[in-house]
Amino acid sequence: MMAGMTETPHPLYDRHADTLNRALTAITERGYWSAYPESPSPRVYGETAAADGKAAFEAYLGGDFPLDQPGSGVRVATETSPFGVELAVRYPHAGPGELVSAASAALPAWRDAGPQARVGVCLEILDRLHKHIFELANAVQFTSGQAFVMAFQAGGAHALDRALEALAYAYAEMTRHPGTAGWEKAAGKGDPLRMTKTFHVVPRGVALVIGCNTFPTWNSYPGLFASLVTGNPVIVKPHPRAVLPLAITVKYAREVLAEAGFDPNLIMLAAEAPGEKLASDLALHQAIRIVDFTGSTEYGDWLETHARQASVYTEKAGLNTVVIDSTHDFAGMCRNLGFTLTLYSGQMCTTSQNILIPAGGIETDQGHKSFDEVAGGIAAAVGKLTADPARGVELTGAIVNDGVLERLAEVTKVGEPVLESRAVAHPSYADAVVRTPTIVKLTADDAETYGREWFGPISFAIATDSTTHSLELLRRTVGEKGALTAGVYSTDEAVLDATEVVAVEVGVHLSCNLTGGVFVNQSAAFSDFHGSGANAAANSALTDGAYVANRFRIVQSRRHV
Repeated sequence: MMAGMTETPHPLYDRHADTLNRALTAITERGYWSAYPESPSPRVYGETAAADGKAAFEAYLGGDFPLDQPGSGVRVATETSPFGVELAVRYPHAGPGELVSAASAALPAWRDAGPQARVGVCLEILDRLHKHIFELANAVQFTSGQAFVMAFQAGGAHALDRALEALAYAYAEMTRHPGTAGWEKAAGKGDPLRMTKTFHVVPRGVALVIGCNTFPTWNSYPGLFASLVTGNPVIVKPHPRAVLPLAITVKYAREVLAEAGFDPNLIMLAAEAPGEKLASDLALHQAIRIVDFTGSTEYGDWLETHARQASVYTEKAGLNTVVIDSTHDFAGMCRNLGFTLTLYSGQMCTTSQNILIPAGGIETDQGHKSFDEVAGGIAAAVGKLTADPARGVELTGAIVNDGVLERLAEVTKVGEPVLESRAVAHPSYADAVVRTPTIVKLTADDAETYGREWFGPISFAIATDSTTHSLELLRRTVGEKGALTAGVYSTDEAVLDATEVVAVEVGVHLSCNLTGGVFVNQSAAFSDFHGSGANAAANSALTDGAYVANRFRIVQSRRHV
């Protein structure tokens, strides 16, 4: 049945209709809602779920990953765990031509199935992945360096929520218009003109998802499912160091597609051989019509410039900034920022880098605090969180790659350290690479240093002339380089309002006076937008109508009655 025509509800649509309807409500209300529990507690998932998931993960290690898809027969293994665990999983390899050809052949039947069938199958894929969430979380942990609880939450439950959010937005956009409509126009003395018009939801073509090392599922799922549900086959090209989480995703997705009577080549894994540049070769292929990418500004800019045949969605780098003017809770502010800087060793695209503090200090509930006392209070909070290695590593995780270590070495040559990074021995994984955060003191004149991104556990306490000066720096740096997050601390409503004006001008999401259990580098599906598409850090937002609507087109046909 052609997409756009009246559909008979698909059994999988009926099975998951309640979940879809609740998600459709959530994206309009923007309140708190989650479909997938974020606690890995046995009370939620059952007594054996954790052990079963870990065993399933370990069964992949050192072997051929069980994935039956077109390819050359060659296997590739490229992953190195930040925890020092030997992975050595071997994945099937295929060239761009093989992948694109198989995906293209799968498109027509998927297109013609219609929005309800596609969303039902995609919801079933999410349900299948949720049943294997511990397996997925272990894969995320040992490829990304995230601690387990974070991997379970961000790599499992929250990633699934973001995928569901994308499905809801896409379904809303696909069904915004009727599948068919009657058209009648008076024609003078004769019979009126009557036509029947049919509106087909037509996918753009083959989609490419280029995964990242740090958040292989959370960052990939929105684009993957937004493309798939709108009718586009998806080629998933993981980061060479974080293949397993997306290989598991592809494995279960292919199972569901086949069970539902569709070609499993609607989703395929594109594992890359060392030095191959498979992402670039695929991105420039004329059959690739959609590209989703998370990673460096340099490569994101390259994709936007050169993949001209495709709609390109990028999340890149930026200068996440906090403006400190005053606070009603100095201890809470320091704890909150300390946690932000410590979580996953700052290896998040939303972690604050530049902390702007008036050189003359600030007013607090504890009286006036000098610049050094403010910077020192944040540093002390980080130090407290990382003092006990056994507890600290459950927040810091491990360092994801050598580039972070190189930046940690480089930053020792600039500014004055308020807090120095140190190596930590992981109590469970002797070969894990763990580093605590560093905070370096700079002045506003050190723009060459703080004016570029230092991805990792590196932040700068920057002395400004005043809060007004801080806002000028926020406007300039984010306006030029972009940012995904900004924060402000102030007891003055006028300062909060002025900061919000700047945030709107430069298109960055703002958090005000966070002192409790909400942190500037976290965002909640169905409520918070991630990225805005309004500055250089990202050209799109997770997730809104614009993120999904250009992944398909409406093609109409009309006939006289």
